[in-house]
Amino acid sequence: MSIARSERRPRGELTRVLVVDDEADIRELIDLTLARMGLDAECVGSVAEARGALNAGKFQLCLTDMRLPDGDGLEIVRYIGEHHVQTPVAVITAFGSAENAVAALKAGAFDYLAKPVGLEQLRALIKSALRLPDGSRVGDDALQTLVGDSPSMQQVRAMIEKLARSQAPIYISGESGSGKELAARLIHGRSARCDGPFVPVNCGAIPENLMESEFFGYRKGAFTGAENDREGFFQAANGGTLFLDEVADLPLAMQVKLLRAIQEKRVRKVGCVTEEAVDVRIICATHRNLRDCVDKGSFRQDLYYRLNVIELRMPPLRERLEDIAPLVDTILQRLFSGASPGLSAGALRALELYRFPGNVRELENILERATALGSGDVIEAGDLHLEAEDMGGEVLGRGSETLDDYLNRLERQAILEALQKTEGNRTAAARQLGVTFRSMRYRLERLGIE
Repeated sequence: MSIARSERRPRGELTRVLVVDDEADIRELIDLTLARMGLDAECVGSVAEARGALNAGKFQLCLTDMRLPDGDGLEIVRYIGEHHVQTPVAVITAFGSAENAVAALKAGAFDYLAKPVGLEQLRALIKSALRLPDGSRVGDDALQTLVGDSPSMQQVRAMIEKLARSQAPIYISGESGSGKELAARLIHGRSARCDGPFVPVNCGAIPENLMESEFFGYRKGAFTGAENDREGFFQAANGGTLFLDEVADLPLAMQVKLLRAIQEKRVRKVGCVTEEAVDVRIICATHRNLRDCVDKGSFRQDLYYRLNVIELRMPPLRERLEDIAPLVDTILQRLFSGASPGLSAGALRALELYRFPGNVRELENILERATALGSGDVIEAGDLHLEAEDMGGEVLGRGSETLDDYLNRLERQAILEALQKTEGNRTAAARQLGVTFRSMRYRLERLGIE
């Protein structure tokens, strides 16, 4: 049995790692590896001993076997998640035990290793875990690119913070234009892999006959036209994150190869007889319902469970209408380096009634078009050119009244009410409506209000 490294060196001098395993040879291997990395190991052999060690001191990492004499590694994962949330924990599973690995990741484990433990993978995991931000390394500025304070967006930001502290595969669901790639970039940027590459791949844009060579690379001479060795997406993302957008578009034959690459953490280039290890975190997304694809037989169930360890749902814009106003301000500021045009109350109301089938991306297009074609310094409802069939029930079913007529009527009513409250004082009425006096004068002229 190995002697705990912490018993041979004064505590506090080195980064401390708790090792939990009832097999002496595994403890010895990990203990020796940690020592060569300049880390301080404390080795225990049971769940009870692990809890005692965790309560007695602070650790920067925990490595635990899945099977222990008095329980299993999931108990330690959950205990750390409840009482020592800043300590990442990785589990060691039996070879080919995919179910245990997925269960550990869902329980909150940072990552997993399969037996027999490979030293290269062990060292990579340890280095990655110790690079996790401590909460102060990365500020909140990046998360604010997810504009909006609606409850659903607050939940998304909190989920991103949690997911960034894990290596678990993530499935981001949501409609087109809802910000799935932005969320993936934020998870990567706030994770231990933030210094590594972020490689986005649109799975639906790759011809099927090029899939394998694009994902795994190829050797010179592997096929006609392969004049040089080439790295694939997995090699390009090594040490970082591979983002598979529209993953439901992958053909079944490629899904089999992807599943193996994820499980074994190894890939083989086309034309090569040997495999190479890759250290890649997978984040995938699609606007389609992946569960429905599994039921229809177009997506493998085993791959679905490996990719959908944790799901992050990006809400559509129509479910967070309170975020439209701040999104408009942010987009207009980005479109204009100087003073940006304002948005009339009628235009804002029109946007709030719109269904946004294209979500935030469509909002950006609408505003860019409105500012390019508009003539005034205020964007009016008519400048938005919204499709009536995508408006809410308040607009539909109003007989022959057009959308512009309806919005003009709302705007006229709001202005008249403000003028009445301010006894005809246009400056005060403009202030009450939240517009400039110049904008107020323009509206009065346009609407024919004396």
